[in-house]
Amino acid sequence: MTSRTGNPRRRPKGDKRARTRAKLLEAARQLTRQKGYEHTTMEDIAHRAGMTTGAIYGNFRNRDELFIALSEAYWPPIKPSVTPGSDFPEILRALAEATIAAVPDRRAVAVGFLTGRAYALGHEEVRRLARDQTARSYDAGAAWLRGMVGNDALPFPSEIMVRVIHALTEGLMLQRFLTPELVGDEVFHAAFELLAARRRKPSRNRVE
Repeated sequence: MTSRTGNPRRRPKGDKRARTRAKLLEAARQLTRQKGYEHTTMEDIAHRAGMTTGAIYGNFRNRDELFIALSEAYWPPIKPSVTPGSDFPEILRALAEATIAAVPDRRAVAVGFLTGRAYALGHEEVRRLARDQTARSYDAGAAWLRGMVGNDALPFPSEIMVRVIHALTEGLMLQRFLTPELVGDEVFHAAFELLAARRRKPSRNRVE
């Protein structure tokens, strides 16, 4: 007897949409690596994926949105393993370990990701989409931090803290890619330990 999940005819429509998006993104990834972002067209992507341009517009509003989705899909996330009840220094140690663990996977796609970011710097609409994407990520990260330790345990408010952590991880990653001989694991640990050592200063406006 064939199960529902094993029968292709009974797969949910959402599953087909996800496969279509994945195929289009993979086609776009291949083409942007070969031709660059500037010279990759929607027609090129559709042809490489064996689809029509209608399939692209059924999943992405335009080329800019597809390029942003491409950067999101192929940039591996950093996933710290944090035990509930951990304090802020413990969370940062877990982040340091997770950042180091993500280096090999991110290094494998770094050229494509950074090329996409360079493209965004010269195209305002793509930059705006990247900003919106990053803002959503910041909101989610800040909510996670507040849920784990609360704002009072952080050296800065969670909305600021998540931006500092993001800048730290991205900067460490980039320098590791460029000069791996100079930025070993101990540098990652030291950076997060310094951040963990920071304590919030009392507010000048605080009423005793």
